[in-house]
Amino acid sequence: MAGRRVIIVGAGIGGLSAAVDLAASGFDVTVLEAGAVPGGKMRELDAGGVAIDSGPTVFTMRRVFDELFAAAGTRVEDELPLERAERLARHAWLDGSRLDLYSDVDRSADAIAAFAGSGEADAYRRFAADSAAIHDTLADTFMHRQKPNPVGLSLSLGFAGLPRLYRTRPFTSLWNELGRYFSDPRLRQLFARYATYTGSSPFSAPATLMLIAHVERAGVYYVDGGMQRLAETLVRVAERHGAEFRFGTAANRILTSGSRVDAVETDNGERLETDAVVFNGDVDAFAAGLLGRSVKKAVPPRSGEQRSLSAMTWSLTAETGYPLDHHTVFFGDNYPAEFKALFDYARIHEVPTVYVCAQDRANGQEPAGPERLFLLVNAPARPQRERDVDQAEAQVRALLERCGMPVDLGAPDVTRFTPDDFDERFPGTGGAIYGWPTHGMMGSFRRHGSRSRVRGLYLAGGSVHPGPGVPMTAISGRLAAAAIREDLA
Repeated sequence: MAGRRVIIVGAGIGGLSAAVDLAASGFDVTVLEAGAVPGGKMRELDAGGVAIDSGPTVFTMRRVFDELFAAAGTRVEDELPLERAERLARHAWLDGSRLDLYSDVDRSADAIAAFAGSGEADAYRRFAADSAAIHDTLADTFMHRQKPNPVGLSLSLGFAGLPRLYRTRPFTSLWNELGRYFSDPRLRQLFARYATYTGSSPFSAPATLMLIAHVERAGVYYVDGGMQRLAETLVRVAERHGAEFRFGTAANRILTSGSRVDAVETDNGERLETDAVVFNGDVDAFAAGLLGRSVKKAVPPRSGEQRSLSAMTWSLTAETGYPLDHHTVFFGDNYPAEFKALFDYARIHEVPTVYVCAQDRANGQEPAGPERLFLLVNAPARPQRERDVDQAEAQVRALLERCGMPVDLGAPDVTRFTPDDFDERFPGTGGAIYGWPTHGMMGSFRRHGSRSRVRGLYLAGGSVHPGPGVPMTAISGRLAAAAIREDLA
């Protein structure tokens, strides 16, 4: 592949994974990134002079990165210090109850038995087994394949394809399916939260998303120094194979000659000739004309469809007095009303569920003094009026106080991010941070694949197959790289 040039637009995890793969394969790789650092939504924000992870906070599906690093001639453990989490997360409710879940099924079942009775513990064991089976069915046949369709997916599963596909539960919602396992509404609420990992509602997302429970049990890791170190490590590995990174340089236009891509124009007017382009950003940027007229129809439009969830986040340091885990979820008291507010009325519910990442609490560590905190509440992907933002902040503060964790979100050293900020930082998203929601049995199949309608233009990121999340976007980058190798062979 020597002499073949690929320009990657965007240094999110999808673009970085493509850069590693392509550079290791001998391509001449240049990565253009408008921001000053790599990572995309995986980023640190400054809060009173302290750097705080303020994007993805969970490292899972290590196999994805083991394979990526191996293809580049190295190993994760030689590049990136990781520590496996024993406790997956702590969960708290307004009635004062708390439940910890662990990577060990038996330990979680024992905790559930003490929390809600032996019957619910038995239900959890069935749920764990079924979620593992769904994951095992789809890991290689769906996630790692170029844009599969239901027929192809069924055929790839062999003679027993249709029954196995049926057992992935695509025809019922996650919420309804969880009701067949759990009688305790708190457990149903807890596991329904996995739909939000794809920016979706558990009342519309298929029960197939149960597989996320298995992904977490298979291994959640702490990244030494924070998640931003993963992005920096991918840059280092790609550079080792000759990739060039230009930070603070945005792509102004993707240019074509005839029916294929031939150059990228940067925001300073420089024209960079290329054999292929990988766009690591939201694909709605094309229809919005943000990459130029010649690629405006690079992907079929999805006009009229509702976008995924956005978020409001707060990055801060504080002393809380609450026994936080590294990952703690404080649940509101009415999940149906919470998601109806988000998706039907485009507002944050009065008592929203709040996620807190306490970044100084890995495997039971307890910091002395103020600790780094990242708070997130789901929000609709729409412009927010200042009074809406202030109201949501008051609602979050009230819920945390009721749970016993008072925190001042209005302090001057707190860094707040809103859907409007996400829209400005990530053009084309409208503030949505997961692309489109995974709603209905066909939701996962409606995402775009690696190849666009324009020859030589390839796609990576959370708005394309196989979807949002750190490991999924890494897979999307590898799929784009594989498509380039095949098309330019």
